[in-house]
Amino acid sequence: MTVSPPNETVWHRSELKRMRLLAGGLLVVMLALFGVTSAMETAWPWLAYPRAFAESAMVGACADWFAVVALFRHPLGLPIPHTAIVPRQQKRIGESLGLFIANNFLSPAVVTARLERIDAADWAARWLKKPDNAKSAAATLQGLLPPLRDRLGGDHIRSGICNLIRNLTDSMQAGPTAARMLSVLVANGYHDTLFYLAIDLAEAFLNGHGDGIRQKVTKCSPRWIPGWIDDTVTDAFLTEFRESLEAARAASHPWRTDYHEAIDRFRIRLAEDPGLRDQCERVKADLVNHTVTGGGIDWLAREVETALTAPGGILSEGLERALLAGANYLDNDPHIRAMINHWARKLVLSTVIPNRAEIGAFIGEVVARWDTATLVDKLELQVGKDLQYIRINGTLVGGLAGLIIFTVARLFH
Repeated sequence: MTVSPPNETVWHRSELKRMRLLAGGLLVVMLALFGVTSAMETAWPWLAYPRAFAESAMVGACADWFAVVALFRHPLGLPIPHTAIVPRQQKRIGESLGLFIANNFLSPAVVTARLERIDAADWAARWLKKPDNAKSAAATLQGLLPPLRDRLGGDHIRSGICNLIRNLTDSMQAGPTAARMLSVLVANGYHDTLFYLAIDLAEAFLNGHGDGIRQKVTKCSPRWIPGWIDDTVTDAFLTEFRESLEAARAASHPWRTDYHEAIDRFRIRLAEDPGLRDQCERVKADLVNHTVTGGGIDWLAREVETALTAPGGILSEGLERALLAGANYLDNDPHIRAMINHWARKLVLSTVIPNRAEIGAFIGEVVARWDTATLVDKLELQVGKDLQYIRINGTLVGGLAGLIIFTVARLFH
């Protein structure tokens, strides 16, 4: 059973206590009035009228107190028949409530009229446009993946990912794909980075192997040539070579131009040369079927599986962005929104209406399973204050009725 907020429960309990004191206090007043008028009636005969009022008011107050208490418990703890009605009839109350809801709230006419006023797509769009909601929905969707993985089996999923990677690799032509990748690298200037790297490696080689080069030159030089001449020539060559490498860094250097032209020719050959294309396909097949590559694909499959199921991973971020994009799409496309609303209404009508009897029975079962003491307490807190007005009204109306009867009887007497 739904629990009221603590502050609301305290307020209801305070109001119920106040009304009980008021109704009980009124009964005490009537009892005092009856005692005073009964004692002084001999001296003042006209007190017979307020005495009749007080006497009937006490009867009305006691009768209505009994009726109110009998709804929820046995008066004075006595097992009087037909009392404690709510606890004894809890199951029947639940069945009646479920039947009432099924027949009056879930009827086709009522549900259809209500659904026509509900814009489910607009509500979903506004809800998903809030980042926290989209993030929560994405986390919920991703949370469904680990149980699904366990259900299907991790090996089966990894095998599927491996097959997907291999199929994607087989479907791509290695030569044209490499040509497109090379075009992207050239367009962004990354091929010049490779050119600079080659110059750096050549300079590092010369700086690190100068002595070895001199020794090689001296060893290969004729014996009649003095060693100092070999060293001088070698040093001059190395210096000139270093200067040429440094000069090649300029954008207009012929080496750079030749390098760019060679890259362009190779890129065209990758895309158009059948022989080179077939050679690339053979290399691709050898790589895919190689043991090391196969292990790499298995590793990649495991990494993809982990990324898909890890909280806050790439899939979670992708789902969140997709939900936000879908919300914006719904917000700006009336046709899609109307179609989704139509589907939502059709879904509700096809599920709720045919099963309204089962829904009513479910409500009855839920009410029947509620804790009796809790049920009585909650109901009494909600309606007990109004029921105390019955006691007050019963006191006053009973007194007036008794006074009228007493007055009429006196007149006829």
